[in-house]
Amino acid sequence: MARSQAAPPDDPALRERFEREVLPLLPNLYSAALRMTRNPADAEDLVQETYLRAYRGFSGFEEGTNLRAWMYRILTNTFINSYRKKQREPVTVQEDDLDEWYLYDKLGESGVEPSAEAEVIRSMPDEDVQRALEALPEGFRLAVLLADVEGFSYKEIAEILGIPIGTVMSRLHRGRRALEKALWERVRERGLVSD
Repeated sequence: MARSQAAPPDDPALRERFEREVLPLLPNLYSAALRMTRNPADAEDLVQETYLRAYRGFSGFEEGTNLRAWMYRILTNTFINSYRKKQREPVTVQEDDLDEWYLYDKLGESGVEPSAEAEVIRSMPDEDVQRALEALPEGFRLAVLLADVEGFSYKEIAEILGIPIGTVMSRLHRGRRALEKALWERVRERGLVSD
């Protein structure tokens, strides 16, 4: 009898390999799920569904390929398919709505000693950065999360999200610009820098 790809692996060695290689990824996947869903209960559900799907499809996973990227693709697809429907329509941000300046421009050129503004940004509480990241539209947030938080390459992000590399680059560019603008505004609100 042939094993279905939707069935859990019957092979004890395959189950043991799943536990050994996939279970250690749980904390990182939960953190990513929490940033995606913005809710601990939903993040737990998302990770549980991700692990169930991964377990069922583990017999089809080619050993030696990027397991971490494979798991993040399952996580991301599960999020998009299951949780996106439950939330209100994402806010669309047009590129024209964003200012043309970057936080980078405010802080100076690369290779220059950090300015006072750069030190202020570095000292910002993680909650401010988290809120700014969560406020990004979904497409931008996922790209920034996968690149800047999880450390995936453009190619890996394209595979995880199922989009062309050019779209990844565009979403990262626009998402980073929106994030920089939000963080700069937060710093200005606190009176830590002046215009």
